[in-house]
Amino acid sequence: MVETVKKVLKRSTPQKVHSKVSMNRLKILVTTVMRSKADFYMDYIQSFGANVQFVLYGHGTAPREIMTALGLADPERAVIVSIIGEDHVPAVLECLEEKFKTIVNGKGIAYTIPMSSVIGKSVFNFLSDNRSQVGRG
Repeated sequence: MVETVKKVLKRSTPQKVHSKVSMNRLKILVTTVMRSKADFYMDYIQSFGANVQFVLYGHGTAPREIMTALGLADPERAVIVSIIGEDHVPAVLECLEEKFKTIVNGKGIAYTIPMSSVIGKSVFNFLSDNRSQVGRG
C-alpha cells in the first residue's frame, strides 16, 4: 500500500515546469483566400494565438477556363502569413478546413512552415505570444 501511494505521489508531484517559450515552437502559417475574406480569416487565425500577421495581395495567373472549372471566378487573392505556436497548428488547420467548406466563397488553402530560428529571446517571446516574458533579458 505504501509503495502504491509513493508511486501515485511521484506521478502527481509537479515536475520542474519549463517556460512556455522552450516548449512552444513557432510555425509560419500561410493561408491563401479570396481577397474579400482576408479580414475575416485574419481575425479568425488571431483567435488561435497568432500574435503577428501580415497579408500580401495577389492576382491569380491561371487561364480563365481553368479558374472557372475550379470554381474560382474571382482571381483576386490574399496570402495571410501568420506566426503561430506549434501547439495551436492542428486546431487552426482543422478549423480552417471546416471554414473553407462551410463559408460561401470562403475556399482557401492553408499550410505551415517550421520556423527554425528567431534571433533574440525578446523577439522569440513576442512572436510566441509569451507576453509575461517580453522585455526580460
